[in-house]
Amino acid sequence: MNIRPYVGRQASKTSRETAAEAAPPRPFLCYVTYPMLLLAMVLTGAAALHNGWDFGLVNFGFLVGTIAVLALLERLIPYEVDWHPSRSEWAWYGVYLVLTMLGAGLAQLPVAAIVGAVAVPESSLPIWLEIPFALLLGSLVSYWVHRISHNHPWLWRLHGVHHVPDKVNVANNGVNHVVDIALTQGLVQLGLALVGFSHPAVFLVGLFIVAQGYFVHANIDVRIGWLNHVVASPEQHRLHHSIDLDEAGHFSSDVSVWDRVFGSFTWYPGRVPVAVGLHDPDSFPKTSSLIATLLHPWRKQRESAAEGSAADAATASAESPKKTDSA
Repeated sequence: MNIRPYVGRQASKTSRETAAEAAPPRPFLCYVTYPMLLLAMVLTGAAALHNGWDFGLVNFGFLVGTIAVLALLERLIPYEVDWHPSRSEWAWYGVYLVLTMLGAGLAQLPVAAIVGAVAVPESSLPIWLEIPFALLLGSLVSYWVHRISHNHPWLWRLHGVHHVPDKVNVANNGVNHVVDIALTQGLVQLGLALVGFSHPAVFLVGLFIVAQGYFVHANIDVRIGWLNHVVASPEQHRLHHSIDLDEAGHFSSDVSVWDRVFGSFTWYPGRVPVAVGLHDPDSFPKTSSLIATLLHPWRKQRESAAEGSAADAATASAESPKKTDSA
């Protein structure tokens, strides 16, 4: 049974001081990236509301634009050069991104059916008051679905697909099992819909979640200082992907308050993961073994990842043989 539970561990004062030693000066982009991302989100949301644009199209355009900008920044201010995707990895990540979007679409179906049957009225609160409540509720549901997915054996067989890559970058944020995305987003959207938040409020919160989800996965040398205690960041999320379960945690990718409340906040200035990926790499098929990956949750647990990959050998053969073969 391969589960990645969070296990808390306090670092010694000496190790904290060593890890937080001053680094050389960094480029200007390292400091303005996050503020500019938030500004782009605010301007996009305001323009969409003012002009009556279609929320679905705006969400899609903002998603594509966010990925493109962060992918460029990964080349300009990389955190780890070896984490750049190779050409073959870009191709596979694109396939998984399509599956992720499909899962998000599937999540809408049960939500619409349930809300239609219950007929919950929309909120009468002003939108400026709705937004923080909607964000906190949505992130709370997402936090617990995510954390339980790391501790429940079968749910981990779905969610662990996301942790297979041994690098963290904006491209592999979309590496997910389609059922995992449908389940997670379905529960989050259902929670928001049943409370009755207005469509504009849910739309604006959705833009923030998109921006944060790709920002925290970006392979960029950005640090947000004290804001780490308010929102999630790449600094925290790299620890979440650590192979060392003692330094994992950080199950929120939007606000970090729930990690504080429920004791899964492990970051401190200068702390970096020992390595990222699976604690047990042989427990899952490789990302390039698409069919084996999709079938993995339903395979008997005694079957190894190697057996699963062999069943999908034709697919796996497209994987780049060298991790450092960056595009």
